[in-house]
Amino acid sequence: MAGPPRPVTHRRVLAVAMPIVLSNATVPILGAVDTGVVGQLGEAAPIGAVGIGAVVLSAIYWIFGFLRMGTTGFASQALGRDDLDEGAAILSRGLGIGLLGGLAIIVLQLPLFRAAFWVSPASSDVESMARAYMGIRVWSAPALISIFAITGWLIAAERTRGVFVIQIWMNGVNVALDLWFVLGLGWGVEGVARATFIAEWSGFALGLWLCRDAFSTPAWRDRARVLDPAKLKRFAQVNSDILIRSMLLQAMVVSFLLLSSRFGDVRLAANQILLQFLNITAYAMDGFAFAAEAIVGSALGRGRRDLFRRGAILTSIWGAVTGAVLALAFLLGGGAIIDVMTTAPEVRDAARLFLPYMIAAPILGCAAWMLDGIFIGATRTADMRNMMVVSAVLYAVSLAILMPAFGAHGLWLAFLIGFVARGVTLGLRYPALERSVGS
Repeated sequence: MAGPPRPVTHRRVLAVAMPIVLSNATVPILGAVDTGVVGQLGEAAPIGAVGIGAVVLSAIYWIFGFLRMGTTGFASQALGRDDLDEGAAILSRGLGIGLLGGLAIIVLQLPLFRAAFWVSPASSDVESMARAYMGIRVWSAPALISIFAITGWLIAAERTRGVFVIQIWMNGVNVALDLWFVLGLGWGVEGVARATFIAEWSGFALGLWLCRDAFSTPAWRDRARVLDPAKLKRFAQVNSDILIRSMLLQAMVVSFLLLSSRFGDVRLAANQILLQFLNITAYAMDGFAFAAEAIVGSALGRGRRDLFRRGAILTSIWGAVTGAVLALAFLLGGGAIIDVMTTAPEVRDAARLFLPYMIAAPILGCAAWMLDGIFIGATRTADMRNMMVVSAVLYAVSLAILMPAFGAHGLWLAFLIGFVARGVTLGLRYPALERSVGS
């Protein structure tokens, strides 16, 4: 018998969201430290090697990003109905996929790395160092991908302080070992890789400890429950939907940058700078989208339509407030941010010309971010996939019509239309989702 439900309040929303916002704020620090440490070696090749190696591995690991979202959706529903045994089994399921996925990457590392350098060739020095860097870091792939499942489970349990602790721990260990291995021991690029390897495995161990209550029930090692064919099939279906949705979203961003190159190097550089504003927006909005995943998933698990609706409304209110604050910040301080990112006068001018589109993005894209969280928490990922397909088509049609007519401005308009389309199409599906709760 499930106990009384927790009330859905502003305090609860903020308690889930704020540790994620703070955790995301630390993400750029690590890349800056890695670059800064190898930059002290006084050569360009090590900087390029660490940059390329990190980008290649991030792109490979990104494929498994569905594991975080899928775990959150299923676990929030199970924990919401106080089914602790199923909650533990879901964590084991996610960890198993993470470990197997990481092992697959280790086995396939040679063709994966070869393909990466075929797509993006580099000088012999940079490629040699990058291969050495990736050859060390790849051995922590099982740990890093499994952390996706751990993070998803902690979000579902509304223990996002644990997510923050893992991120701070990994960054702290990485930075300390970077300084020791590279500047102290002179290990160069390989020292950066070893530091990250140790940080990721130690973060995995810490994550397991933070989830220790899930391992207090025998269900986590109940093979029949964990490997239940019907549940594995449903898990795979949901994660496949999320993967397709994420690939289409990534295709929109990549195509935006590729098409930007048609307008010259200056416009390309300006758009790349402005996309950093989008990254800032995503990091901030993620906190409230994750809160939506946990809270509406829990309400759905209990079959409580009233709590589901209130969770969707309160998290969306905070998402909208965040979007408005970001838009105001970009309006007042966008020019200064651009000046920090580049000293080239022509790039600064071009970025300022298109800055209004980025000021509008947090407001126009708010619905898309928040509804993504709601539909992930409800594991209604088929709707997410289908509406993403519709949105991608609308984006492509907008490009075909607006770019010939308005040039670079048409590209930006089409990009924003893609975001609005995601929010509108998912919004049209929301009433049916809400009606299904408790039915």
